[in-house]
Amino acid sequence: MGKKNSGLSIIPLGGVGEIGKNMMVFEYGDDIIVVDAGVAFPGEELYGIDLVIQDTRYLTENKERVRAFFISHGHEDHIGALPYVLKDIDVPVYGTRLTIGLIKKRLIEHGMVEDVKLIEIHPDDVISAGVFKVEFFRVNHSIPDGVGLAINTPEGLVVHSGDFKLDHTPIDGRVTELHKLTGYGARGVLVLICDSTGVENVGYTPSEKVVGETFTKEFETAKGRILVATFASNVHRIQQVVNAAVEYDRKIAVVGRSMINVVEAARELGYLSCPDSIMIDIDEINKHAPHRIVIITTGSQGEPMAALTRIAEGSHRQIVLQPGDTVIVSASPIPGNAKHVYRTINSLFKGGARVVYKDVASVHVSGHAAREEIKTLINMVKPQFAMPFHGEYRHLVKFRKTASELGIPEENVIISAIGDRNVFRRKEYSMQGKVHAGSIMIDGLGIGDVGNIVLRDRKHLAEDGVVVAVLTIDKATGAVLSGPDIVSRGFVYIRESEELLAKMKHELDRTVKGCEAKRIREWATIKEQIRKTLSNVMYSETKRKPLILPVIMEV
Repeated sequence: MGKKNSGLSIIPLGGVGEIGKNMMVFEYGDDIIVVDAGVAFPGEELYGIDLVIQDTRYLTENKERVRAFFISHGHEDHIGALPYVLKDIDVPVYGTRLTIGLIKKRLIEHGMVEDVKLIEIHPDDVISAGVFKVEFFRVNHSIPDGVGLAINTPEGLVVHSGDFKLDHTPIDGRVTELHKLTGYGARGVLVLICDSTGVENVGYTPSEKVVGETFTKEFETAKGRILVATFASNVHRIQQVVNAAVEYDRKIAVVGRSMINVVEAARELGYLSCPDSIMIDIDEINKHAPHRIVIITTGSQGEPMAALTRIAEGSHRQIVLQPGDTVIVSASPIPGNAKHVYRTINSLFKGGARVVYKDVASVHVSGHAAREEIKTLINMVKPQFAMPFHGEYRHLVKFRKTASELGIPEENVIISAIGDRNVFRRKEYSMQGKVHAGSIMIDGLGIGDVGNIVLRDRKHLAEDGVVVAVLTIDKATGAVLSGPDIVSRGFVYIRESEELLAKMKHELDRTVKGCEAKRIREWATIKEQIRKTLSNVMYSETKRKPLILPVIMEV
């Protein structure tokens, strides 16, 4: 628990040392505010997991002190955990118009939109929450309506950049509010919490308009249908597809649940300008000539169930790839996704499509600031301390080097771990222990019920398969009445391995009869003997170690 006048605590519960599940907690005395509540998407080692969210036990244990959530923008790694977190914490959620619109759609899916107080803010607003006063400044990113935050605290001003880039020609004409940033610098900034994702990239991130120029060239030369795959949340990118479709007289169909949701929300709220006359349902695409069709789809990351992946594999119900189709994959592979993306691209080529992707054309630019833009922000804000976020560990270290080149002492650049309590008091910094933090895995409707033991078993099953041994024993005498029968999945097909099957049955018979002779009746002991016997046989014969499940039935 925080104590009055014990200083300002800044506690990341996610988003440092990783990309995803962003959440930053600010605590002073009896007041807590939270910036962002996002998800991370599971790596291949998390078998069967759908999403990963923060462990927010610290917040739920102190929920009477939590005053508000402030959301910087509408990407899933900043809003996706809200439906889970807000089940236990009843506080207002503040965000810009599009951000609140996207949060509302997410809450509707979870049947809880009526339970949450969503408050729309404008970048010129100032919101009081306990001792904190929160100001906002508009930033450019790969989604409209992004903001950074200037948090006034009793210990000084904290500037949180949000996800940002300095784009002087943004699609919506709304540039980063640099005048506010210089104003904060003049007032004096205690801590800058800064996006570090692009710090390894030298120079500046290109403007989003570069992608629009590529789209224009592709639309001008394409003879057949055009399919554009991008992130559903990249409304600026979608706007440029719409602009090109209008210019070259093509109808637009949208596929993919998340893409449909975002396009609907962005059009309703005025963030996507798209004439009704060019929008058609996906079922109508075959009513128009191929050179009059554009399909905007999900699947730019090669996700197994996304629309583009199913189109590439020939399993999509409504869209069959045709020779002459042009497919534009307008995204960069997220770390860990590259092989899925290129597998999809290869399948598209095999289907006869012409594929345009980042390696061969300027069809994607990052939404994150490169090194020179980060330097510009640091020089404008002039913080005493800096804390990089939104980066893996290498990004945080590179940020420290970059900030130190601008005159911030290395010891004043804080590389925080998840759960660290970073305390600022009287212009001095100290790390004062950790709060409970970590990751919770979402699997279907289960929240946190899949732990390390389950993941270990899933890994074992995926890599080695399973063997089930079934036998029936007499409850009164312990005599074996039938079995053992052996069934396997993902190991070897037992029925075709007669020699192995015979050896396994022979050794099992000996083991079970040995237990019977010794009058061993405890199921746990008999099962352990069966497990040990089968494991030894299978390893000696195959050098494999499948998961072994003995099943005993008594009659």
